Amino acid sequence: MAAQVTTSATFEEDVLKADGPVLVDFWAEWCGPCRMVAPVLDQIQAENADKIKIVKLNVDENPDLAMKYQITSIPAMKVFSGGEVATTIIGAKPKQALEQDLAEFLA
Repeated sequence: MAAQVTTSATFEEDVLKADGPVLVDFWAEWCGPCRMVAPVLDQIQAENADKIKIVKLNVDENPDLAMKYQITSIPAMKVFSGGEVATTIIGAKPKQALEQDLAEFLA
């Protein structure tokens, strides 16, 4: 199950008004580490679909949101809970490290 795509137009509905935690993967086509982390996030989503929703946001196509959430390097992941940023993860990491970072949301 691949991560859903969100945009400036759908971000509020997809992320801020979502029930439960939502991980937003801020990425871009040209970013090699972003492409490395994408399948890992897809795996985490598939294994934890009932606990966390994962969406992708292309920073090149949605610069307003990248600026609003102060994305200065990618890949960057932010977990939103109740419309607020609950945690931030910067950089590509192996699955085990990402699961540790997300442990409170996957429990």
